Amino acid sequence: MENQKIEWKRQRRDEFLKGLCGLANAQGGTLEIGRGDDGVVVGVDNAKKLLEELPNTIRLTLGIVPSVELLTEGGRDYIAVRVEASGAPVCFHGRYYLRSGSTTMELNGGLLNSFILRRVGKTWDGITIPNVKITDLDTSAFRIFREKAVAYERLRTADLEMSNEALLESLSLVEGGELTRAAVLLFHSNPEKYVFGAFVKVGYFETGADLIYQDEFHGSLITVADQIVDTIYRKYFKGIIGYEGILRVTDYPVPRPALREAIFNAIVHRDYTTGIPIQIKVFPDSVTIYNDGTLPEHWTVVDLLSTHRSRPHNPKIANTFFRSGFIETWGRGIERITTACREAGKREPLFEVSSGEVKVTFYIDDEGGVNRSGKEVDGSVTGGVSGGVTGGENGGVSGSVISGVNGGVAGGAIGGVSGGVNGVPGGVNELRKTILELMRATPTISAQRIADTVGTTKRRIESNINVMKKAGLLNRIGTDKKGHWDVIAYDTNGGVSGGANGGVNTVGGGAPGGIDGGVNGGVRGGENIADGGVNELRKAILERMLKTPTISAQRIAAALGTTKRRVESNIHTMKKAGLVNRVGSDKAGRWEVRYGGRA
Repeated sequence: MENQKIEWKRQRRDEFLKGLCGLANAQGGTLEIGRGDDGVVVGVDNAKKLLEELPNTIRLTLGIVPSVELLTEGGRDYIAVRVEASGAPVCFHGRYYLRSGSTTMELNGGLLNSFILRRVGKTWDGITIPNVKITDLDTSAFRIFREKAVAYERLRTADLEMSNEALLESLSLVEGGELTRAAVLLFHSNPEKYVFGAFVKVGYFETGADLIYQDEFHGSLITVADQIVDTIYRKYFKGIIGYEGILRVTDYPVPRPALREAIFNAIVHRDYTTGIPIQIKVFPDSVTIYNDGTLPEHWTVVDLLSTHRSRPHNPKIANTFFRSGFIETWGRGIERITTACREAGKREPLFEVSSGEVKVTFYIDDEGGVNRSGKEVDGSVTGGVSGGVTGGENGGVSGSVISGVNGGVAGGAIGGVSGGVNGVPGGVNELRKTILELMRATPTISAQRIADTVGTTKRRIESNINVMKKAGLLNRIGTDKKGHWDVIAYDTNGGVSGGANGGVNTVGGGAPGGIDGGVNGGVRGGENIADGGVNELRKAILERMLKTPTISAQRIAAALGTTKRRVESNIHTMKKAGLVNRVGSDKAGRWEVRYGGRA
């Protein structure tokens, strides 16, 4: 079978030299003349004459010395021509070819430029751009870089106490006194002035061609990198809030660490010579990142998906992204993406490589997780179980088994902290509540881990921790490395009652149902189920049914990371208890969730 190192030709024609050129520019390999596309030897005429002519023809045309051998199979002669990988670029009649997988492709434009540069020990992002001064660069980009480098502990504050010019020198972004393309892309407020198409597009599509709304991100890569991710999670996704104990957990259709890693990898590995921006298309059932680029030389898709060393297409951009904490440099990007999806109970993404393009597709199992309106949303509102506005609706008006317990008790605890503690400058805002929740869940968690989880800087986390320490909300027991957090505010009964009362004031007439019908209804509903009450899995199943009444048991299982049989068993139990009913057939029907006397 033809592959990266083997090519077949039925007969000798000049195009066989293209094949040899492509093999020499890749990993080397063998071209067999006299073997058909189906792998069957058809034989060649004048085999001995060809054996004498081919070495000179190849040497004079391509400038390489091959190994030519006459072989026989099934009583028919064929010729095997072997060439080694060439250290210098090889051309055929002024054109360059490269073997990629089982095809031979002509190199032109940006691909040819990058290929030749690498052959002479240079990279595209290392070429300088004349007449660009350091004073032309964006000072805010340098500030962001310094903050992130320290926050992610890639550099010390003392290491960054230098001028912007010296910083660029230390990052190898200056050559011969001139700024490189990498420097301009990373730190210039308008890199498109020098590199056409150096921006990122994000759009929401109902169908393949039906664009509903979109955003474009222009500016220095250091500045826009986090803006892209933040906008997608604030505007394109809906965060569904739930609770593990009193810890609030926000479930997004795509795990943030996975999508963040994929977007940053696209920025680092992109082929900027094509002029085509990175495109991120959000659909009701998937998110796909389209990025112009190719695999490293001699690589196949198998190499990409297996354990490998870091081989960035733009090493200078990659190094700066690493120093700022955006990425690692160990070739673990795909591993980190797939691991993040597995740990979140999501399907692993699909990686596709075609000629000049790399695609990553994340699957959305619950289409209720995307935002069709284009209006920016807060996950705590759209989630609907935090004891807030929609939490009051679910826990109050409905008296839901799900939100009755979560909105009444867990929401009460959180409401108690945010509403019942006095003397905290700025109050216990969403960030501080999240910090306290993470500390309660994992007392040994570090400030850096918290920053990574919520997508902010370590310095900002530490600043908020200091404020809450002074207010008596938490203490640090032991050393920074071996100690743990003691969260004081969550241990009080006042937190629960304070939160419940806060719910009354927020929702009005719906809130009494939230406390009364919600908590009590939730408990009573659980008592009617002999087999384990309304446990976390059953609450999660009911939540999925409420959001997507047509959802199948298989899709619920995939979204929750469990088996279809387990989901069906719990649905059967809840059917008997009158909590859920199936209206219509398995394929065309829908779920009717009943709770608190309301369907």
